[in-house]
Amino acid sequence: MSLWNSTRRTLEMIKFEHSVFALPFALLGALLAAGGWPPWRVLLWIVVAMVGARSAAMTFNRIADRRIDAQNPRTRGRALAAGALSVEFAWTFLLVSVAVFEIAAWRLNHLALLLSPVALGWVFFYSYTKRFTALSHFVLGIALGIAPAAAWIAVRGSLQPRILLLTLAVTLWVGGFDVLYACQDYAFDRGQAGLHSIPKALGVARALRVALVMHVVMLLTLGVLLHVFQLGIVAWAGLALTAILIGYEHSLLRPNDLSRMNAAFFTVNGYIGILLLVTWGAAIVLRH
Repeated sequence: MSLWNSTRRTLEMIKFEHSVFALPFALLGALLAAGGWPPWRVLLWIVVAMVGARSAAMTFNRIADRRIDAQNPRTRGRALAAGALSVEFAWTFLLVSVAVFEIAAWRLNHLALLLSPVALGWVFFYSYTKRFTALSHFVLGIALGIAPAAAWIAVRGSLQPRILLLTLAVTLWVGGFDVLYACQDYAFDRGQAGLHSIPKALGVARALRVALVMHVVMLLTLGVLLHVFQLGIVAWAGLALTAILIGYEHSLLRPNDLSRMNAAFFTVNGYIGILLLVTWGAAIVLRH
């Protein structure tokens, strides 16, 4: 296999383009912690840590799920499930990603390094939760939700409770759109005794409503966070536009029609992360 094909398959395996979900909130956490722009060295190592942690988490998930993925019509084309990449290669890539993450944590500060195994343990743990609980969506949400809190620690070397509002918001946001995404596998999951999800437990129609409630609470949490940090009108405008996008996302899906899932899952949620980073980031910088 050529270097280009190997690189393409690896980026596909870890869904590198989905970094747009967590990275904006990690950068927001850094901006909030610094009250403006953190030192560029800190920002650089935060980005490196995010890429390393996410690459490790996605690779571990693909290794853990490769046999399940091979049985699911929607996922059987994934690199490990289809045999396009070897398990040995995946383990090597995983170890390299972990090393990159640990080096970045070490370069940030002592608390970041001390907590780095906890963060990795949680994101690895997620891969097995779908085997015993329908609440795996929340575990995934927390895995991404810790990004802004981790960035706060990276900047300040300590943690303050108010940043956990952003952790809660991201947890609900990610958990909600993961519930939406899982609706695609409703038929497959029903035939698998060892797999659990909210759509499987409640049905697609109720799962869509659960996701909507999670996203409404997410918006309310972001409103509380804006009040706590007093970010001003630009940030509130960003939140209003986010609410519109959330409404649009849910309007794309029906219990009997999930054909626009890619637009709802990737396109809209990608815009949400970037929109909040731009508007809230501007509000933070302008305030100072």
